[in-house]
Amino acid sequence: MFTGLIERTGTVGKFFQSGSFYTLVIEAENFSGELVRGQSVAVSGACLTVTRSDGRSFDVQMMRETFNRTWFSRAMRAGTRVNLERAMRLTDRLDGHLVLGHVDGVAKLVDIRGTATQEAVFAPEDKNLLRGIVEKGSVAIDGVSLTVISVNDRNFSVGLIPETLANTTLGNLRPGTLINLETDILGKYVARLTGYNSERDSGNYLASLLEM
Repeated sequence: MFTGLIERTGTVGKFFQSGSFYTLVIEAENFSGELVRGQSVAVSGACLTVTRSDGRSFDVQMMRETFNRTWFSRAMRAGTRVNLERAMRLTDRLDGHLVLGHVDGVAKLVDIRGTATQEAVFAPEDKNLLRGIVEKGSVAIDGVSLTVISVNDRNFSVGLIPETLANTTLGNLRPGTLINLETDILGKYVARLTGYNSERDSGNYLASLLEM
């Protein structure tokens, strides 16, 4: 489990397939040396397992499901910059929000406004994901915990402060950029417990709850 507060960024050295799984070799000095085999690390929002580490780089493996559900299947290559976060400790402050590292799908940046502080508008490829996003709620964008400014039936927007832009890959956002999206786990459990099914139920999610 993670908080969505990025510790640093790394650079992909190698990316290759080995049978039914994929391996990433990530170069990240002053980060790799603190990882041990078997630990979890969030790579641009995806929770992956460490298989090797030294003082300069580390390897992680991912299943085909993760590969297919993230932008990794379309844009991952050597030289790609990624956001990195180690799993949280139970004694840590939860400064972001509860992030599992289980990516729901991919969204595309459709607009970005502002200079120092920016508002970024994203459109998920699966519009059903919008039902799990609420105004002033939380989402993880490439592993970064962000607050939702607005949401409608086509897209949603988040605010980006200078600190986030300077210290994560989100500083390189351009219209058309693909990002990994994880919606709030609390919303997923609410949907499950109330019997809501995104493929079956239509209309506004909140309205459906109020009618119960």
